[in-house]
Amino acid sequence: MTGRRAGRPLVPAYLSTGGVARPGRHRLERLSVLTGSGRSAPAELPAAELALLDVLDGGSLTVVEAAALLRLPVSAVRVLAADLIDRDLVLARAPIPPAERFDPDLLKRVADGLRALKHS
Repeated sequence: MTGRRAGRPLVPAYLSTGGVARPGRHRLERLSVLTGSGRSAPAELPAAELALLDVLDGGSLTVVEAAALLRLPVSAVRVLAADLIDRDLVLARAPIPPAERFDPDLLKRVADGLRALKHS
């Protein structure tokens, strides 16, 4: 008897989503932030959705982080999260936008001012 190959999930991703390939009305990005709503989960939830709620317990994760922890494709986690959002069990917010680029001229003027203060 051979063992299971390392890294390969026991259940194919499409089975973890109930055969659903795309999320319903919620469009989640890879860096959308997911947080559990704190509501108790109904007993009839599929195992994959319960697992997602479990990894979100007590904190927030991006879709990509949750996918890595669950060892599922990002597309599958998007489907699972969208269903949990519909059930008001998970909250989602847009990714945090990257900071604006700094103005190099402003930084140079600040550094020059600090040097001038140091030498006075």
